Amino acid sequence: NEATRAYSGHVLNAVAEAVPELMSGSADLTPSNKTWLKCSHDFQHATPDGRYIRFGVREHGMAAVCNGMASYGGVIPACATFLTFVGYALGAIRMSALSHFRVLYIMTHDSIGVGEDGPTHQPIETLMHCRTIPNLLVLRPCDGAETAGAYEVALQNAHTPSVLAFSRQTAPRISGASREGVHKGAYIVDACEGSPQLVLVGTGTEVLLCVKAKEILLKEDASLRINVVSMPCWELFEAQTREYQLSVFPNGAVTISCEAATTIGWERYAHGSVGINTFGMSGKGADVYKHFDITESAVARQAQIYLKHYSGSSVESRVNRPEGARL
Repeated sequence: NEATRAYSGHVLNAVAEAVPELMSGSADLTPSNKTWLKCSHDFQHATPDGRYIRFGVREHGMAAVCNGMASYGGVIPACATFLTFVGYALGAIRMSALSHFRVLYIMTHDSIGVGEDGPTHQPIETLMHCRTIPNLLVLRPCDGAETAGAYEVALQNAHTPSVLAFSRQTAPRISGASREGVHKGAYIVDACEGSPQLVLVGTGTEVLLCVKAKEILLKEDASLRINVVSMPCWELFEAQTREYQLSVFPNGAVTISCEAATTIGWERYAHGSVGINTFGMSGKGADVYKHFDITESAVARQAQIYLKHYSGSSVESRVNRPEGARL
């Protein structure tokens, strides 16, 4: 088991071997971002054939340079920093989206799981900020399989930039997670028999919390019908048919989301949410999660609260919107 940033490094290097147009780089965080290309070397005056750029601590300049490379053509640029430092590059990332440039923004240390670096390095609002930018894919995979799928999506969308958000902490293999599922944006990784009464949906490392929350709930009531959903990309999910969306978040099922970031926006899909709407704190990643009660027990408790609230009444899916309705 490795962090998704480590899985990203493996996939990126495999891609670089097969796609000579790919160039990579980092804003002075190469060892942390895992973006070094083993098949090449630094791009320098003396080595212009190098495919790795050391941008230094200049996130906006890095993203702007990548826009220039994408505009010129013949190159697929990828650049990296910590997710929270997207803020320094947002103007250029927005220009990538506006200009339909395929730039891969590899953003690691994607949550309060960063740990000891504390709130300056722990993104809270960042994922949602990126999700509000038109023509920008935001992908947060839960394990190695989804990481491979995220890169497939980013490379196949030739006119859309992507923010790929990867964890610092270990992300065990999720049974049911797949590369193919990423292309749908959201999909069921752990299904019940029959129609679900409850859907637990997560992104990234929080998908595992949803899986564990299901186990807790079934120990208390084995008759509960629960689906677990991984939702690595909202934008791809919104591109699916209404029929597919309702198969993931069906009528009759209470939906609870879990993401170690702001809960703002999740009301589009979930009836209740587990997340964080304050700045983080310094401490070991696992301890920080416990401090802010982003745990499998918290997900299970929220599920019980909302199941009780909707007991005896019909539950309408949040995605059951009228045809033609504008979000």
